Amino acid sequence: MTASDAVLSAVSAVSDPELRRPIGDLDMVREVRVDGGHARVAISLTIVGCPAASKIESDVRAAAASVPGITGVDVEVGVMTPTERKALTEKLRDGRPARQMPFGPDSLTRVILVSSGKGGVGKSTVTANLAVALAEQGLSVGLVDADVHGFSIPGLLGVAPGTQPTRIDDLMLPPVAHGVKTVSIGMFLRDGEAVVAWRGPMLHRTVQQFLTDVFFGDLDILLIDMPPGTGDIAISIGQLLPHAEVLVVTTPQAAAADVAIRSGLVARQTGQRVIGVIENMGPYALPDGSVIDLFGSGGGAAVAEALSVEAPVDLLASIPLSPALRIGGDAGMPVVLGDPTDAAATAIRDLARTLASQGRGLSGRSLPMTLA
Repeated sequence: MTASDAVLSAVSAVSDPELRRPIGDLDMVREVRVDGGHARVAISLTIVGCPAASKIESDVRAAAASVPGITGVDVEVGVMTPTERKALTEKLRDGRPARQMPFGPDSLTRVILVSSGKGGVGKSTVTANLAVALAEQGLSVGLVDADVHGFSIPGLLGVAPGTQPTRIDDLMLPPVAHGVKTVSIGMFLRDGEAVVAWRGPMLHRTVQQFLTDVFFGDLDILLIDMPPGTGDIAISIGQLLPHAEVLVVTTPQAAAADVAIRSGLVARQTGQRVIGVIENMGPYALPDGSVIDLFGSGGGAAVAEALSVEAPVDLLASIPLSPALRIGGDAGMPVVLGDPTDAAATAIRDLARTLASQGRGLSGRSLPMTLA
């Protein structure tokens, strides 16, 4: 192998932090030349002002410098032509037509909706932490914030204000936070701006665009943070993803549990499968060993029992009320990372391990079978 070949091999292995694929596979390496011990590397970024430009350039420089015998590196950064970008987007789609939803029944991605009957039960906080915990398990995880009117996922994951998906022609690359690719309507609004007077058709179109125009790549799990209740978005996602699985979040108190049952029943009416119940803000232990059940107890088990009429539904986790969970949410640092020994963090990590071990069911999928 020549010095140029060695540098090309090293540079081609550098990963694009947004696309999560080697830049060599993405045809971003234009030229590599080595003169004596000096390497010159030319690369093409996807767009002008690519937010990952500094990271890619730094990684390319380090990769080239790591090759034995290389004493100096120059990196020339350019931008893809429209023709090159079109070829890239076609490669990323892997033959799939533009604006086609990649999470249909035949997809290998497991789609899990996290729902609740009412607001204020900590559904989004649980979803954000669960996504990060699943990514910690080594899974490729995407997260769609479908709570259009009450979006909170960007703040919970610590996505910097003003951060938007990177656009490559008609594809949007979602920001990555703590290993999770995520998109939210909050990324498209000015600071403090609210979504006002959006009704059914506009909400449907927004959610549909998140599922079709955002390029998540190959995911093991796509979590969708649902809005509370059983309104327009729940109906739209029921139509778009009738094969999805559903986790129902409730607090222990009876009033919340009664409403949570309804969200599970509505999901079933669209053909979705309720795979478990999560009880949040459950009883927690004090240092002296005493237990406080601020919101009562037993609500999660009651919801699981009520939803077990057609098929068994388990209470998958009881997450104790936790100041660390709340503090982490306010700081944009999920408790599973910021305070991993906290009881809530432990419960969420156990839940992630349970879900990771389940795998995706074959219901509704066509299998590649041939008759002999």
